[in-house]
Amino acid sequence: MKYLLALDQGTTSSRAIVFDREGKVAGVGQRPFEQLFPHPGWVEHRPEDIWNSQLGAVRDALATVGIGPEDIAAIGITNQRETTVVWNRRTGRPIHNAIVWQCRRTADRCDGIRSSLLGAEIQQKTGLVVDAYFSASKIEWLLEQVAGAREAAEAGDLAFGTVDAWLLWNLTGGKVHATDVSNASRTMLCDIRRSAWDDDLLSTFSVPRAMMPEIVPSSGVIGETDPDLFGGAIPIAGIAGDQQAALFGQMCSQPGMAKNTYGTGCFLLVHTGEKACESRNSLLTTVAWKLGDAPVEFALEGSVFIAGAAIQWLRDGLQLIGDAAETEALAKSVPDTGGVSFVPAFVGLGAPYWDPHARGIITGLTRGTTRSHLVRAALEAIAFQTRDIVEAMIGDANDAFSGVFALRELRVDGGAAANDFLMAFQADVLGVPVVRPTVTETTAAGAAYLAGLGVGYWSDLAELRNLWKRDRVFEPTSDETWRAKGYEQWKTAVARAKG
Repeated sequence: MKYLLALDQGTTSSRAIVFDREGKVAGVGQRPFEQLFPHPGWVEHRPEDIWNSQLGAVRDALATVGIGPEDIAAIGITNQRETTVVWNRRTGRPIHNAIVWQCRRTADRCDGIRSSLLGAEIQQKTGLVVDAYFSASKIEWLLEQVAGAREAAEAGDLAFGTVDAWLLWNLTGGKVHATDVSNASRTMLCDIRRSAWDDDLLSTFSVPRAMMPEIVPSSGVIGETDPDLFGGAIPIAGIAGDQQAALFGQMCSQPGMAKNTYGTGCFLLVHTGEKACESRNSLLTTVAWKLGDAPVEFALEGSVFIAGAAIQWLRDGLQLIGDAAETEALAKSVPDTGGVSFVPAFVGLGAPYWDPHARGIITGLTRGTTRSHLVRAALEAIAFQTRDIVEAMIGDANDAFSGVFALRELRVDGGAAANDFLMAFQADVLGVPVVRPTVTETTAAGAAYLAGLGVGYWSDLAELRNLWKRDRVFEPTSDETWRAKGYEQWKTAVARAKG
């Protein structure tokens, strides 16, 4: 068995990546699928499109490498989180389109719960702020709006799953209905300290327990593929939500280790070990993973809504640049922003502010301001927003670990991690090294690593840590005075953007 196969099911496309024993990419398949927007603020996918695109991506990847099922030791799954699918157990057919994590149709319902006494109780059990982002209210909506759905659910005829469970069901020919602990922790129906569905939470959202998948570890054999799919059965031995998989793929396997994924937004997670840290700074407490029979491990998570999307706006909205790759040279062409600050709060501010009424703002403009200053300010904004989350995480972690937590380095991935200026500036803003790995497919790598551990392809975490290689380390070069002055200018601009 030479290879591992990772299924990386995302919001806009499905990918399949073949990894070799050294953790290197041997082949890739990718297929996009249609996004559906039936009403303003609503986002849906056809579950059949998710499955068919993922199946096609796998076949493409295997063909690229020229291998078959006999060459694959195991499959790992990583997926867009919170997206909700409900299907009929007998026919395997969805009762409705999948409701995507971005969808806001249940926002009013969640606002009402969050403002009641239930809001604090739900957050204590689940680690999540009550929000339409998560799966619970999406299931409730489907059961109320689809004719006959509630009766069928109560009779045990319907199955719920996040995307990992939907893929697992189809991969196994309907034999396995399960989800891993990391995905379960994003439903708002799981008591994360017990890794179990909670009867009170199920009752709050009127979800019959009979719909729910079995909760399984993130690493370990869960089932095997239907032999007809790929010409032979392949063990499925790893599952994790995309951000947790990226944390594992970055080998942030010890408490205090952190990664940041720079994409359209940013997702920053810090590993907190076996301790579920309650956040006082509006971060999310989430399950990181569970390796076989070992205890569950946890993370704190913070999200930046607009990161790379600000660069896209400079390109498409203002047409200041023709390509994102230009930003590095432009930013380096000026010594600083010339006093300009850019807060890209186009859809409000995420953690730790959680201000939906904030709007984007550019301050400090003068006649001497050039496009280079604006581009640099946009890149700096990504780094400053990341520091906002790091500051909140350090506060929460110090509460949990009696004031002894310190961030030693930040591991980075995602498209914008290729920008050397941004990574160097990020190191200066945080005052800690920023580390970029040689393999940047960290989400898929995390799924492959979990699967490999699950079948003994790799023996332990120590062996996996040896696979993770540094491409470049960006050391901080600024002093604390510079760091404090720049961050104060940023906080002043944020205050003007809020509300």
